[in-house]
Amino acid sequence: MATSRRSIALAASAATALTLGATSLVMNSASAAEMPLKDYTLTWGIKQSFRDYVITTGTMAPNGTITTADGATQAEKNGAFTFTGGTGTYDSTAHTVKLAFKGSVTFKSPAMPDGHGFEIKVTDVKFDSAAKSVTADVTKNGTLSEDVPLAEVTPSQTMKDMPTKLTDKAGELLHASYAGAAGDPLTVTAPAKPPVTPSPSPSTSKPNPSPSTGNPSPSPSTSTPSTPKPSPSTSAPTKPPAGQIVDGKLSWGVKESFRRYISGGGEVKTAGGATKTASGYDFPYKSAKFDAKGKKVDAGFGGSVQFLYTAHGIDMTFSDVQVRTNGTSGTLLVDVKTAKGTQNDVEFATLDLAKASYTVKDDVLLLDRIPAAFTEAGAKAFANDEVGSIYKPGDAIDPVTVALSLDKDTALPGTGGTTGGSTAGGTSTTGGGSVGGSVGGGGNLAATGSEVPAGPLLGAAAAVVAAGAGVVFAARRRRTVEGGEQA
Repeated sequence: MATSRRSIALAASAATALTLGATSLVMNSASAAEMPLKDYTLTWGIKQSFRDYVITTGTMAPNGTITTADGATQAEKNGAFTFTGGTGTYDSTAHTVKLAFKGSVTFKSPAMPDGHGFEIKVTDVKFDSAAKSVTADVTKNGTLSEDVPLAEVTPSQTMKDMPTKLTDKAGELLHASYAGAAGDPLTVTAPAKPPVTPSPSPSTSKPNPSPSTGNPSPSPSTSTPSTPKPSPSTSAPTKPPAGQIVDGKLSWGVKESFRRYISGGGEVKTAGGATKTASGYDFPYKSAKFDAKGKKVDAGFGGSVQFLYTAHGIDMTFSDVQVRTNGTSGTLLVDVKTAKGTQNDVEFATLDLAKASYTVKDDVLLLDRIPAAFTEAGAKAFANDEVGSIYKPGDAIDPVTVALSLDKDTALPGTGGTTGGSTAGGTSTTGGGSVGGSVGGGGNLAATGSEVPAGPLLGAAAAVVAAGAGVVFAARRRRTVEGGEQA
């Protein structure tokens, strides 16, 4: 009787897993990984002949005017316009950007005998490299037209001086002769990195740093050459001040069982400089602060890792990884993107630095294989609304290694080498394992497709599927043993 009850319980558990899998068939797969962008600029003159047409209205009429506002500017001599404050997203799979910019440009020509008599205001300029277009809201003589396709754009990798072709709609709103004509080249520019102010040495007295700003105040003798060749007596110090980090990386595999599950039929894509290694992923350095005396590290790392299992509707991306330590404890923060959206700065895991050394050796601070465990928020990232998460706060995840360099020429410790199947922005898969074997290799569920995960949060897919596959695998194994067959 006890054996029968156990079989019934296992069968019920298996049925629950299969039901949860079937429920998820209605879910849509998440979109490709997107990274937020901000502070971009767009420079475009629309069409030079149109600007000249507005300014020079004829000998008998006053000139027209072109005015910029709300963050837009115009270059001298009736030049191109620059729109600022660009925000949007970068699709790391398709390598495309969508950006919206601030600023307005108003073209006004008086209604005189030789005047053109119009007022055209262009606002809300948007650039979409996937659609190969630039659009804007255009108000002509008081009538607003929203999201007008002004030009077709030929995108380039550098996004500099991209050719444009004015649309029929642009010809309708600006001048009929412009429909299908070439427009001015268009440039999209990323925000500039903050300048690095060198630390002056006693032998580099010119230019002298200004006491009020700390920036060099060039003298006439040093202002002419833009990149003078340093002499031995005036060369800048090769190393930054003590404690100043200039390079680094973070190595982390998220969770090995999760990777193995994805390997059963999914794929892993890295982007933004993240790379696949034998034991997980390397994330490139962005910024860091290090307090050796206080044993504190605050470091941020770029790149992203996207876990995809299309057959199961899984699309989960980890990016903007951060490590914050204070003595023997620390926190791992991650941006997590699923079908529900993006959660920024999730306190994903606790870090145990009880055995860590904050001693810098050979210009490298190495926090090696720091034990990590799910926080409540980290475990919840894999949850769904129906069964929650099989992960619990305190469950161990893959250890974290942080290497930070105080010398840009110092080689960082390796992490086992990169695998042959992965490049930034490419696809990689890990080897099989217990979870991957049960789901994708053993054929227990893969043949039916019934392991499709449940719940509105597709990030929970791995947890649900791994649990369901284990239950069904155990049920089949138990039935075989009880029937007297070979286990």
